[in-house]
Amino acid sequence: MAENRLIHAFPKNALEEIRVSLNVFRGKEYIDIRIFYKGDDGEYHPSKKGVTLSPDLLPDLQEAVKKLEEALEA
Repeated sequence: MAENRLIHAFPKNALEEIRVSLNVFRGKEYIDIRIFYKGDDGEYHPSKKGVTLSPDLLPDLQEAVKKLEEALEA
């Protein structure tokens, strides 16, 4: 398995994007949701703004997104 595998990316604004990746660190797989910023070189670089989760927490994350969708529809 590759060390870092980008799953999805979407723009946050003109200079930032949010990337969701599967990363491997010390032999363990993690979900990483992180803001990347566009540097002076025109390339995107990872920021310190993000969260790294164990894949075991994916059901909780899905539940949180579902509740967020419901709250926005109310």
